[in-house]
Amino acid sequence: MRVVSAIVRRNLTLFFRDRMNVFFSLLSGLILFFLYTLFLAKLQVDGLERSLPRASRSDIEAFVDSWMLSGIVLLTTVTSGIGAVSVFVDDRASGRFADFLVAPIRRAQLVLGYLLSSVCVAVTMSGIILALTVLELGFVRGSWLGPLEIMRAVGAMMLCCVAFTSLGAFGASFLRTTGAYSAFSTVVGTVLGFVAGSYIPVGSLPDGVASTINALPFAQGAMLLRLPFTDDTVRALADGDAVAISDLKETYGIDLLVGSSVVPAGVAVAVLIAIAVVFTGISAARIRSLLR
Repeated sequence: MRVVSAIVRRNLTLFFRDRMNVFFSLLSGLILFFLYTLFLAKLQVDGLERSLPRASRSDIEAFVDSWMLSGIVLLTTVTSGIGAVSVFVDDRASGRFADFLVAPIRRAQLVLGYLLSSVCVAVTMSGIILALTVLELGFVRGSWLGPLEIMRAVGAMMLCCVAFTSLGAFGASFLRTTGAYSAFSTVVGTVLGFVAGSYIPVGSLPDGVASTINALPFAQGAMLLRLPFTDDTVRALADGDAVAISDLKETYGIDLLVGSSVVPAGVAVAVLIAIAVVFTGISAARIRSLLR
């Protein structure tokens, strides 16, 4: 474990030393925040005011904020993990693998070091964003998450970090240059907000498109984060009306529908665990093959 710990420390140092890399790993979340602040917030609030004329504006704003901020956490779990994988791409592009091959390091230790360091970065960055969003909701909207909701959000965040970092490592294992990696991370960060239903409520899309998005693991990870974030705000907004609560949850991707079937939270958890296990194994095998 000493060797693995040393590799993890080395990779973490290289990642956090590159400030631009840290910035770009958070760029998708920052873009969503500024888009929301400048445009999306007013559109969502005004739309809900027309749909729910009896609801107070403060309740509407609290719900929309909780929906949007949980989306920022989801985006961070993906982009920060992909950003951390840049250390692996840099080592491959610069030929440092040749040094590792002649060093007294087992290939399994090196692979584990890359994967663990990437997950550590994703959890650290996402944890910081999660804490900031909880404080934002509490101080600005007066909607504090309870201890149980925070525990559920942290658990969902960590699961997303592991699952999406393994996916990012798998994708990065095919990249040979830092330029290709930059293009890969840019495309993923740009598309992800739409795929996860963070920019536009999934309920406003055509049924076929909405079902396709809801079947993807990114939307399911977003659902797991939205559930604890919006649990109180959606009830306050709908004034406890069960039908209104159900409609709001379906429209804003808090409850996912694939066709006419609801995706239970347990199924979403199982899907993300399966992705984490399968793609960690595939990514490890890919990286090991590159070290031969």
